[in-house]
Amino acid sequence: MEDKFTHCPVCKEPEQMELKSRVHGGRIIVPRQCACIRAMHEAEEKRVKIQEHENTVSRNRGICFKQRQLEKCTFENDNGKTPTMSFAKKYVDGWNEVKEKNAGLLLWGGIGSGKTYMAACIANALLEQEKRVLMTDFTTISNISLYDISEFIRSLETYALLIIDDLGAERNSEFALQNVYDVINNRNNSGKPLLITTNLQLEEIQKEVSLAKKRIYDRILGMCVPVHMEGNSKRKAVAGKKEAFLTQLFEVNAGGEMHE
Repeated sequence: MEDKFTHCPVCKEPEQMELKSRVHGGRIIVPRQCACIRAMHEAEEKRVKIQEHENTVSRNRGICFKQRQLEKCTFENDNGKTPTMSFAKKYVDGWNEVKEKNAGLLLWGGIGSGKTYMAACIANALLEQEKRVLMTDFTTISNISLYDISEFIRSLETYALLIIDDLGAERNSEFALQNVYDVINNRNNSGKPLLITTNLQLEEIQKEVSLAKKRIYDRILGMCVPVHMEGNSKRKAVAGKKEAFLTQLFEVNAGGEMHE
């Protein structure tokens, strides 16, 4: 038996429905969305949400990194040769508890051991969750002028995670070390996590005798769990690949296929 409504030619659902009314004989026929229209609206809402998410992540990523190449440091792009990377993933997965307990990390180890890469992986994973992250370095902090340091410190309170690269590279002047201490101390008072990387050995940090540096290191050790980064130098591995490429290229040139 046919009903009195028009139907969508695609999904066959009714495009109308009947409602009670105080006029028109007590009933009224009004439009309704068929499955096709509902699916179209849902797809558009999903597209808009995805676009808004991508815009937010892109904007925050642009703020987070000074070096654009760090945007490519992700867990998905990791070659699996950094033994502690699984620890970094757990740190991100447990972010709510990490944030609640203000649990920071001190990534220490030799040059090229993957400290900065791992820190950037954590940053990118949190950025994908629309968390605000800032990754800077101790050289930059030590060079901030007296007139700008207070505003810089206030701005750090807006970031869920603060990452500072290369502890030990800062200038040794009284002014520079005071800048570093003020940033670390303010982060401690904010109750928000801090992640630091350093080429210094943990024993050097623990046994520092300089009073200016010792009070910085003591603050850091009170906020951050030391994680030893082991493994072969990533930079040497990259350099090795480039050397192999150039060797092959030069052999081709020597064979007469390409000349300058």
